[in-house]
Amino acid sequence: MNKSFKSFPSPDLLCGRPDRESSYYPHFMLLIFCIIFVSGMLRVILKNYEPAILTILSLLGLGIGLLGREFKQMQLLIHPLITTNNYIFLNTFIPIMIFMAALEMDFYILKHMFWQILITGAISIVVAFFLIGYIVIKFNQYKWDIQSSLLFSITLGIADPLQSVNPLKNTGVSKILIDIIRGESLISCGFSIVILGSFRNFGKWNLPLKGEYLGLSGIVAVIVLGILLDSLSFRPGIDVTISKFLVMLSFSCQSFIFTFIGIVIGCEDIRQLDFHSFIFTILLFITVNVTRIITILLVSPMLLHSCCEFSWKWGIVMLWSSIKGSFNLILSPDIPNLHEEKVPLPQMYPIFVLAVSILSMIINSYMMIHTSMTLDLCAISLPRQMSMQNAILHIQEVLDNAIILSKTENILTNIIWSTVEDKTKIECPTVMLGDFPLENLDLPPTDEVLMEEARLHVTIIQMSSFETQYKEGSLSESAARVLIGASKSFGTVQGKFMSIYDVSSYVKTRSWLMNLKKLLVFLTFNKDKIHFLPSGKSKFRCFIYDIVFSDEFQYTGYIVTLLYIYPMTIHLWPALRDFYVIGLIIVNYYYILLSIIEATLKIIIMKNKYFHHSWNHLEFYIIIFGLIDIIFIHLIRQKPRDIVLIQCSVILGYLRIIRFFRIFKMMLPLLIYLTEEQIKKHLSLMYCITKGYIQSQEDTKLLIKQISTRESIFQKLYEILDMNMNDAVKELGLLEHECREVVIALKTKQAIRNVLGKALKNLRFLWSRGIIDKTEGSKMNKLFLAKIKSLNNFPMTIPPPTPEKFLHNIVWLENKDVLIEFFKEKAQLACFDYGEVICKEGDMPQGIYLIISGMSSLNGSLLHFGIHPKLREKANLSKTYTEYITSGDIIGELSCLLKREMGYTATCETTLQACFISLEDLYESLDVFWSFLEEKMWLNVALNIANQYIKAGIMGEELTYQKYLEENNVYMENLSIYSELSIYDNTMQYVLIVFGSVNNVATEEPYFAPSLIPPTCFQIQGTSDINKLLIVRKEDDSLQNECLEKECFDSRKPTNVTRNLASQSPLLKKSTMLGLKSFSKKPSL
Repeated sequence: MNKSFKSFPSPDLLCGRPDRESSYYPHFMLLIFCIIFVSGMLRVILKNYEPAILTILSLLGLGIGLLGREFKQMQLLIHPLITTNNYIFLNTFIPIMIFMAALEMDFYILKHMFWQILITGAISIVVAFFLIGYIVIKFNQYKWDIQSSLLFSITLGIADPLQSVNPLKNTGVSKILIDIIRGESLISCGFSIVILGSFRNFGKWNLPLKGEYLGLSGIVAVIVLGILLDSLSFRPGIDVTISKFLVMLSFSCQSFIFTFIGIVIGCEDIRQLDFHSFIFTILLFITVNVTRIITILLVSPMLLHSCCEFSWKWGIVMLWSSIKGSFNLILSPDIPNLHEEKVPLPQMYPIFVLAVSILSMIINSYMMIHTSMTLDLCAISLPRQMSMQNAILHIQEVLDNAIILSKTENILTNIIWSTVEDKTKIECPTVMLGDFPLENLDLPPTDEVLMEEARLHVTIIQMSSFETQYKEGSLSESAARVLIGASKSFGTVQGKFMSIYDVSSYVKTRSWLMNLKKLLVFLTFNKDKIHFLPSGKSKFRCFIYDIVFSDEFQYTGYIVTLLYIYPMTIHLWPALRDFYVIGLIIVNYYYILLSIIEATLKIIIMKNKYFHHSWNHLEFYIIIFGLIDIIFIHLIRQKPRDIVLIQCSVILGYLRIIRFFRIFKMMLPLLIYLTEEQIKKHLSLMYCITKGYIQSQEDTKLLIKQISTRESIFQKLYEILDMNMNDAVKELGLLEHECREVVIALKTKQAIRNVLGKALKNLRFLWSRGIIDKTEGSKMNKLFLAKIKSLNNFPMTIPPPTPEKFLHNIVWLENKDVLIEFFKEKAQLACFDYGEVICKEGDMPQGIYLIISGMSSLNGSLLHFGIHPKLREKANLSKTYTEYITSGDIIGELSCLLKREMGYTATCETTLQACFISLEDLYESLDVFWSFLEEKMWLNVALNIANQYIKAGIMGEELTYQKYLEENNVYMENLSIYSELSIYDNTMQYVLIVFGSVNNVATEEPYFAPSLIPPTCFQIQGTSDINKLLIVRKEDDSLQNECLEKECFDSRKPTNVTRNLASQSPLLKKSTMLGLKSFSKKPSL
């Protein structure tokens, strides 16, 4: 280390001043802590206004430097700074600030506009190099030579990537504009560091770091690392902490740089500053902005052509974005050090750079904000304002509902509710659109404008859903990255809603992997012994047969080929070939002889079928070329001066390389295995991507009412999302049919991950409440985390279960051995081809079909949910019904319960296998196992409907709803026509109408299935023939109701068969838990 520092120069400026004072005490650490404390206090007082903070710190450093010239105690304080080489500070601060700037960039914006940003940065540094260099050479009076002037122009011409975008961060300006400015600044900084590094390494100094000549590899590595890192790169919750730490660290670096430069300037002789210095500083500042104007004029046509959002307004904002800062200051002390001779007045370089940096930070920052606001780049668009108001109204509605529910609690009766309502009321702010408030606009926006704004909201909601799924563990990191990347890529396309086919094209097709596997399988040597089995009469052929089809025979050929590598290497090396001519010829004879023997033995057994295999063709060609090669070698001995023979012999010598192609045959099984693994990984990725996409569509459907309240926009959005989700469900079913083993493994792995995640969550809850000791909780936490980590080695494929085991997947059988054995005797295996119709709409049901493998589409003309025909017009039901179902789903369950016609036509989208239970056998089971089996079937149908259609009605309380379902706080209630029922007493949390329709007795307001009955309704009356209510009990009453049910159940004194059922776990619990997973609209989810 010390030896390397001896090669550093010792200039008289910063980082290399001659050591005139010695300091043996850590005074410099006191200076470091003082700078951190002062910068922190200034940040609090000035409210993060960095131009003023950094200016004050530079003035503080200037004062410390001036005191250091006069007092020895201050010299001891700043002594380490003055005697440290600037190269150390350069390599300490630059990587941190570059990494921070790159970390804030959006990878997908950079990927989309990489060449435009690169060209803009290159043009910026070239224009600054010539224009600022010319001004410095022409007007400075400090006797700077051309090299110093040009290096100064490069240092002053770059824009600070941190300060250039700081003014626009919280103004609402487009992220694309911010990233263009930041990316251009990073490019210009990279070019400048490379140029200065080239002078440092190839100029006067000869540093020991010979490997990194230009410093380019380190810069590129830091930038690439910062760009590739995002929120998915860190554990959930850690990304926020890391971001705050990096922001604090980068600001500390800037504070140190400005303070250190101020100290160095104060330590130098500044008496040379005069009026000319002031004029020259103003001239430099004007030149910097003129340089920026020229750069924007040159690149504007390119940006207009490549970026649809770029406009002249963006160009004006970019005119003021050339803000100087820490990057310029940290490079400025190196300018005189890069010169071979001593430069007069070297302190003027950092003085002018500091002055221009302060001017640009104050003036350019203000102008960027002012022009952005003046040009309405910060104004929120009208559709976005309407969306914000919709969200505010929705929040106010949630607050009002919470107040209404709280009023019913006895413990809160003495509260002054008028004060609560007044304090919780949210006023809709008057958001300005340019100069016109939203309330005063007479012309509402068109549907096209609102639809485009809604599309952007949908994209944001989908990306948020992908991140949430990843943090919850239901989506892998690779799948989340692909989905987020595709969303950002297609989100910039106007009017484009991302479909699952767009995502598939974004990931690229897997056809080349399948074709590669087919090629490898085709090349595999088929050792089918039966076709070549000789008759028992010929002992010689039997002996040859045993030899040819033995593993030893195959591996002997491989060993001979591998041994031939050494003589082949000598043959291709001219310097050695002349010494071993005779040996190489003899080895060639032996190799051809062994090849002929091998081919002869195979021909004896295989006869004319020998040439039916591609590898035998290769062996035959090797023999032919080898014999021709031997003939040409013999002819050359007869005519050694024949040029044609010599050239042919040389070509044939190089063709001996084809003899090593046989090694590829030995590697075929391994290559096939690796290809299959890659195919499985790709299929797993596509399945996870499709599943995550479907979940994002569901999450978006819950929020489309908050996106836009206009009915036409809402309807269009719903249709688009529904169509995209149906396409994704269909694609998911096809993937499941194509790779059943992979999908089963993924589902099993995800189920294990969900169970472990819930257990870990419950453990942490008990730990936080003190129920579990800290030591025990820590051990159990490590145990669960180790189990979750072990899932990384989970097998990629699991064989599918047999058809008999699929009966265990019927939820209402509850995995009871008695019920399963009963249906196992009655069930039949049904097989259907692609396009075959399983059942038709309007036909009476023949039974239920439990799908074992394959996919079916359900298409119906009307999904009426049991609503009375006279009331269906008021219910606004969908005219068509389409759904895709796959393995584990049941067809015809509801029609069998109702004994009514099928409401849809089931058509096979692939070849399909199903377990068929006839209607007679189903009703026989209902008679044998009482009516509770029918209740279980109805409960699962109700849960299916509730999770498909009513979840949006409880938006904001999904976790509570899910919690009640998991805790078995749910039951069914039947209500006949004209009958009345009291609801929402102290035991009911939610009341959902899942089949039929009811009226509010007090207001006559109708509620049609499927919907959530609001808590303000306390008495309902049935208006359809069959009305089914799904009631979710409150948590406090669940245990009491379970005890009452158990008492009633025991009072019936069941038979031996039913007593076995009663002895098992609660009937509703498993039905509820599995009903959410196996009977959702997307069963594979």
